[in-house]
Amino acid sequence: MEPPLRGLPCGVCVNGCRLGEDETGYCGLWVRRGSRLEPLPGPGRMLLYTYLDPHPTNCVAEPVCPGATGRGYPVYTFTPGVERGFYNLAVFAAGCSLDCAFCQNIEHKTMIAHGRFEDRHVYTVDRLVEEMLHPRVTCVCFFGGDPTPQMPMLIAAARKALRRAREEGRELPLRICWETNGLAAPPLMREAARLSLESGGIVKIDWKAWTPSIYEALTGVDGSKALERLKRNTRLIAGMAAERPEPPLLVVSVLLVPGYVAAEEVRMIARHVASLMEEYGVNIPMVLLGFHPDHLMRDMPFTSERHALEARIAALEEGVKEVYIGNSWLLGNEY
Repeated sequence: MEPPLRGLPCGVCVNGCRLGEDETGYCGLWVRRGSRLEPLPGPGRMLLYTYLDPHPTNCVAEPVCPGATGRGYPVYTFTPGVERGFYNLAVFAAGCSLDCAFCQNIEHKTMIAHGRFEDRHVYTVDRLVEEMLHPRVTCVCFFGGDPTPQMPMLIAAARKALRRAREEGRELPLRICWETNGLAAPPLMREAARLSLESGGIVKIDWKAWTPSIYEALTGVDGSKALERLKRNTRLIAGMAAERPEPPLLVVSVLLVPGYVAAEEVRMIARHVASLMEEYGVNIPMVLLGFHPDHLMRDMPFTSERHALEARIAALEEGVKEVYIGNSWLLGNEY
């Protein structure tokens, strides 16, 4: 599948879709209706589902999350340890700007397959804000799929929730976090990161690969364009991160896909991360994620422990100070 390239420009992500009449973007979320583009369920509406995930959560940034570690105490968390009895509101957004062969959350596609969706997945900004302000929610994490296609509405919800929290004198933190492929338009990425910066949240960018041909083989999109956007957006967020040493504003994760994302791919990503750390004087942790066979890559093995350890050593050798292995329970010994 290729991004449509004739018609009205979208501009939400790196794909640069241009939509003809009644045509849907690569992400499956934006549709041209007459002379304007609008989300699939209608103007200002989103397609997602939510659930309460107790701290400490199974979050990409768990090793540095204030709710799981106390980092940023006492400004961004109310306890020096785990915020037990409190929750992350997990917001799973339908759609994605990539078409990964290994997709680990393929329900983001089935939620909007053939342009159809269930009413229970339709959210307004106000409906989402009410859930974000649950009295025991201290983190909100937008993920999916990917939040990028619906980022304009998600940003609106985050702004409104934070404003209401201030106006109502909320005593608990309300951290805004993003788990994204990092391919959003830079103005959107900047505003998303700003909301995380002011609230104590974290932007988690999932960097698929360093080599453009590998990136393209895994994700289906132009690897060179994606890499340039990733470099631009990580630089943008690293520059903002100097305003808040703890908790780290930016975390870079890498899924260790066997046969594709080897230690040398991780090394090159880590080299870029380390260069940003040095340039801006900030800490950017990395999280290396174990792969499980899914979607079109069910014939693949789980990431091996050796693979994960080699990748971690490579990242540390390049100068990244904090390198964690996530999903360690998935690691096997098949290779």
